[in-house]
Amino acid sequence: MTEMFTFSAVVQKENERYVSSCLELAISSQGKTIEDAVSNLKEAVELYIEKEDITLPIKRPFVTTFKVTGKRPGEKKAQ
Repeated sequence: MTEMFTFSAVVQKENERYVSSCLELAISSQGKTIEDAVSNLKEAVELYIEKEDITLPIKRPFVTTFKVTGKRPGEKKAQ
């Protein structure tokens, strides 16, 4: 019997393509659209799990955000 497992994906635009990364397995893929990038990542993860005989489920990473100060592009430095 097969089960479904959930993985985390981060997608970023790089030039004209989208790059997707699986946080749990450090695997990446890409596509012309966000949907393509995630679909290609799903396929890459499935192949990796099958090839490497990975035991599932895998612990999920803790994801958070933080803030830093900075200036926006084109802003002049305060004097």
